[in-house]
Amino acid sequence: MTAPAVAAPGPGRLARAAAAVATVAVVLVLLYPLLWILASSLRSAGEAATGLSLWPREFTWSNYTAGWSGVNGVGFGAFFRNSTVVAAGAVVGNVVTCLLAAFAFARLRFPLRRFWYAVVIGTLLLPQHVLMVPQYMLFRELGWLNTALPLIVPKLLATDSFFIFLIVQFLRSLPENYDEYARTDGASPLQLFRHVILPLSRPAITATAILTFIWTWNDFFPQLVYLPMVEDSTAPSGLHQYAIAGGLSAPGPMFAMCVLSLLPVLLFFVAFQRLLTSTSTTSGRMAAHLPRPRARR
Repeated sequence: MTAPAVAAPGPGRLARAAAAVATVAVVLVLLYPLLWILASSLRSAGEAATGLSLWPREFTWSNYTAGWSGVNGVGFGAFFRNSTVVAAGAVVGNVVTCLLAAFAFARLRFPLRRFWYAVVIGTLLLPQHVLMVPQYMLFRELGWLNTALPLIVPKLLATDSFFIFLIVQFLRSLPENYDEYARTDGASPLQLFRHVILPLSRPAITATAILTFIWTWNDFFPQLVYLPMVEDSTAPSGLHQYAIAGGLSAPGPMFAMCVLSLLPVLLFFVAFQRLLTSTSTTSGRMAAHLPRPRARR
């Protein structure tokens, strides 16, 4: 009696296994710097700058209390509070103004609409550092230096053309039969925006809020330029102030504050990622079942 032959794995199964191995390898490579920072935040002063191991020989939890004390009497709690104010203002400004601007470009009809939309998209080609000098001179004349106004007020004027483009593309993917239905019933553009566009735009709003918060929280250069004083520093510029004040000689506390600076971004993304997924599914079902407008008589 012969043993049953074992079928050799097919090329499809081998390809899936290779893809899984490659994915795991890429994930490990991407996670290694984060894990190394976490491990370095728990190393002693003598061990912090040696080796690439992910396991400290001695867990030094006092690095977190030492780093939280901050720079020149200003604790990292103040830096986190300043970052929260700037990020919250940027999120509110971008969500409100970019959504209104995108609604105008995607749903309203006015002269030179395509031209002005092209101008807005064209600003994406301008490097941030090219605009920094004239913006700095303008804010200096307004007396806004050493305040959070240069980081918040521009967001209230729909200056982030990327999010205008993002929301316009989302609104164009929605069928226009609800617009026609609302206009047939005599709805004004403001009523159309409030009762039709706004409820369907939750996925775009969520994506705008998530990206704005992450980019603003991590935005180092403008915060360093407009908020040079230690007491006004945000988390990224506060880390810079800590490093130049001697933090490089004791990197453990500095790495500990790096870990704490990453936590708000990670928590914000994890908290709102589910909302983004659920609203995308819900709005897709709503758009697929929108009733057709009533025929005009």
